[in-house]
Amino acid sequence: MAALAATTLLTGVAQADEVIFAHGANPGNPRFVAAEKWSELYAQCSGDTVNLAPSATMGDDVELLTSATAGVIQITANSQGAMSQIVPEIGLLGLPFLFNDLPSAWKVLDGEVGGMLDARAQDAGLKVLGFWDNGIRHVSHVSKNVPTPADLAGMKIRTPPDQMTVDIFEALGASPAPLAFSELPTALQSGVFDGQENPLTNIYSSKIHEITKYITLTGHKYESTPVVAGLGWWSSLDEGKQKCALEATAEAGKLQRQLSQEGETTLRPKMEAEGVIFAEADKAAYQAATASVYEKYAANYPELVAALKEAVGIK
Repeated sequence: MAALAATTLLTGVAQADEVIFAHGANPGNPRFVAAEKWSELYAQCSGDTVNLAPSATMGDDVELLTSATAGVIQITANSQGAMSQIVPEIGLLGLPFLFNDLPSAWKVLDGEVGGMLDARAQDAGLKVLGFWDNGIRHVSHVSKNVPTPADLAGMKIRTPPDQMTVDIFEALGASPAPLAFSELPTALQSGVFDGQENPLTNIYSSKIHEITKYITLTGHKYESTPVVAGLGWWSSLDEGKQKCALEATAEAGKLQRQLSQEGETTLRPKMEAEGVIFAEADKAAYQAATASVYEKYAANYPELVAALKEAVGIK
């Protein structure tokens, strides 16, 4: 019996692996904090060593997804926009004004829709471990607020690499273009863009509010943070380690979502104290101007768009 126990212990040590968890968030961002929590939880549960690679040190979100499928990294807390290039359906979560608040989005992601998106991701070589949050998004501008769609006319606005966001701002009359988030501050400072759109947590943690001090609370779309693993690595894990990964994702996700939601309410006074000028958007005008976006995606994905609208009570 003692020999068997010793063999089991040695086997467990031999099976300990190194896991690389990469993402693009900077210190202070809820994604950064949650990744550290995930690392702690998974290491304790699995016995593996987790190496964190934050702040896009191993590439932007698109590059990290490629690295995960190739086995260069094992896990990434990624972005909805980048994932939509691989799993187009995930982009539908960003339909304009789909979710009134964050809990409404989480309920959808934690249910049948989330499972469907995971199945699509596995077809592309990725395993969705869960969905963290990337907030409800607002527009910031270098020189003015944009309370109505007319104020966006011709505005050069940075978007994520996400066709949904591009379509929204084209419908609003702006001039959108995608760019990696890590390159955004430099592009704003050099005048390549007039502004950008992000949740307040991202704007604050990346100090974008110091460059674009006019923030209009448009709330035009929601984005998730899919936590994904390379399917090759995931399939190599035994059932115990798979359970560790899923539980760590869920537990760290509770913290991440809490921090994200707190940011929506606590950051405004902090940013105002630092010189940010906020304005409320004419939501009815914005919704009317983006109605054509629903028509486009309903034509391509009628069942899923109908299911999402039903889930949130949109007729």
